[in-house]
Amino acid sequence: MAYTLLLRLAGPMQSWGSDSHFEIRKTDQYPTKSGVIGMLAAALGRSRDADISDLKKLDFGVRVDQPGETITDFHTARKDSKTSYITRRSYLSDAVFVVGISSDDRSLIEKIEYALNHPAYPLFLGRRSCPPVQPLTLGVKDDGLKAALLKEPWHGSSDIYKNSVGQEQLKLVLEGRGAGVIRRVNDSPSSFDFHDRQYESRLISEIMVPKVNTENTDHDVMSFLEDLE
Repeated sequence: MAYTLLLRLAGPMQSWGSDSHFEIRKTDQYPTKSGVIGMLAAALGRSRDADISDLKKLDFGVRVDQPGETITDFHTARKDSKTSYITRRSYLSDAVFVVGISSDDRSLIEKIEYALNHPAYPLFLGRRSCPPVQPLTLGVKDDGLKAALLKEPWHGSSDIYKNSVGQEQLKLVLEGRGAGVIRRVNDSPSSFDFHDRQYESRLISEIMVPKVNTENTDHDVMSFLEDLE
C-alpha cells in the first residue's frame, strides 16, 4: 500500500531551475524534483554530501493550482574593482502548487512530514530569497500518488483564477511515460555535494485533470483515475 504526503508550495516568489547557467538563472513553470528533494533534505538536517538515495526513490508529482506569472530580476555583480556583469534571475510570482511524494514506507513519509513541520534548516522554494507560506504540509493520505493529487481540493488563492476560463482543469505532472505531453527533464538528483553535484534525467507526463471542489465525489475522482491507468 502506498502513502502520499501532500505539500502546498506557495509564496510571494518561487524559482525552480532545471536549466540554468552562469549569469542566466531561469525557472521552470512548476517545482522540480531536485528542488523539492533539496527542501526535504534540509528539513531532515542532512548535509550537502549526505546520502539522498531514499529521497530520490520517492514517487513525485505536481498539480498546478495557480500558475502565477514569470518575472525577471536584474542584478549587477562585480568580478573585481574594474569589471562588472549583469545577471538575470527569473521567478514565479503568486503561484500555488500541490506536490505529492509517495512511498510504501509510511514511517519514512511520516518522518518527512514531521521534519517539514520542524525543519533543521530554513526551507525555501527553490532559492533562499523565496520562503514558503503556511500551511506547507497537507497531511499524509492513505492513497497512491495519482489518487491523492486528484482528490485534494483546489488550493488557488487569487480571485483572477477562481472563475477564469480554462481554469476548470488543472495541469498534473507525473513521472514516467503516460498520457498527455511527454518531456525529459534533468532534475533527478544523485548528489548535492558542492564538489560533485550529480543529476540524472527523467521522463515526465503533463496532463489536464478536473479541478476538485466540494461538489466532486470520490466516485467522480476515481472514474477519472481509471481513465489515467
